[in-house]
Amino acid sequence: MKLNNIKARWNEGQTVLNGWLSIANAFTAEIMAEQGYDALTIDLQHGFVGYEQATHMLQAMRASGVAPMVRVPWLEPGIIMKSLDAGAWGIICPMISTAEQAQALVSCVRYPPHGSRSFGPTRVTFSAGQDYGQHADDHVVCFAMIETAEAFENIEAIVATPGLDGVYIGPADLTLGLTGRKYRTGFDRTEAEIVDAIKHILATAHRAGKKAGLHNGSAAYAANAAQWGFDLVTLSNDVQLLRGAAASSVQQFRELNGNGVTAPSTQAGGY
Repeated sequence: MKLNNIKARWNEGQTVLNGWLSIANAFTAEIMAEQGYDALTIDLQHGFVGYEQATHMLQAMRASGVAPMVRVPWLEPGIIMKSLDAGAWGIICPMISTAEQAQALVSCVRYPPHGSRSFGPTRVTFSAGQDYGQHADDHVVCFAMIETAEAFENIEAIVATPGLDGVYIGPADLTLGLTGRKYRTGFDRTEAEIVDAIKHILATAHRAGKKAGLHNGSAAYAANAAQWGFDLVTLSNDVQLLRGAAASSVQQFRELNGNGVTAPSTQAGGY
């Protein structure tokens, strides 16, 4: 069976750099997979991606060697198991707020006797190896998202869950959960109370021997998070990267073109 790049990086004491895919397109996934990320996560919760599109994206990423993960829409056994069967090396599950929910998540990810995952590893036996069923529990990564006030209160019980590899912080929802609309929404929190909460989750996970991941909006913040000790940092997503690159090129053209007024085309159409 092939080695999961995520766990290989952790075994080397390195921080995993994770990318995020919200655009439902195999070519976009293939492009992102060639840019040097250690892992890429397909977002089935807030992205535009459905299950069939996700399978095509997983296939497109295979040649790069990047470790594919899936952020499932919810704590629902069917989509978790199908995502693993399709070739996901890891599952990130949103809105895990109690130890009982964390236990249910682990059960969906692990085969008996450690869980209740049904055996039917369709595509993943080709992408990971024919002996996948024998070794999957040791290689598949299971992350519970911490993003509610209840989860913050229950963090010690959540990270004590056997079979859970780590917790993944959604800072936008966590900020809403802890403070309501006191602050703006979004990533890259700088408010002292939110930064303290993030570092508390990190420290609690590490004390329990678990990994911790954080979603970030910028490379600078992700680098800081890695210095804090996060084991996995997600850097932006394909939508924001496309938006940023497009906006930057347009702005550069407008500035170089002086007053920003383009000359009318002399062509009837096409180019």
